[in-house]
Amino acid sequence: MKKIIKTNSAPAPIGPYNQAIFAGDTLYISGQIAIDPATGDLKTEDLEAETTLVLENLKAILTEAGLTLDHVVKTSIFISDMNNFGKINEVYAKYFASENAPARETVEVANLPKFVNVEISAIAVKS
Repeated sequence: MKKIIKTNSAPAPIGPYNQAIFAGDTLYISGQIAIDPATGDLKTEDLEAETTLVLENLKAILTEAGLTLDHVVKTSIFISDMNNFGKINEVYAKYFASENAPARETVEVANLPKFVNVEISAIAVKS
């Protein structure tokens, strides 16, 4: 059985999908981009701030589901330019300590929704 997770503390979906779905004890979080949930504005002028907002949006969804970043077992990072990997990784490391970091992949893509620089999705498990 699935349970839809929705919070006003993260951006509303921009298409026919939900912010996250619990299936059993596993939470699947849709890809998040740097939309400020309070204003609906994109924040892409500074890559580090953009990445921070993406991760804060993920955290807000986790919080709504009663979970934390420690519950995340897998992330997928999509970036528009692999040359930005280092800067994105520096911000990511502030949220996920190496000793407890989830599995992940980072993929360069031609375009992302709203032409942002980074999108991150996650899978978390309630333990």
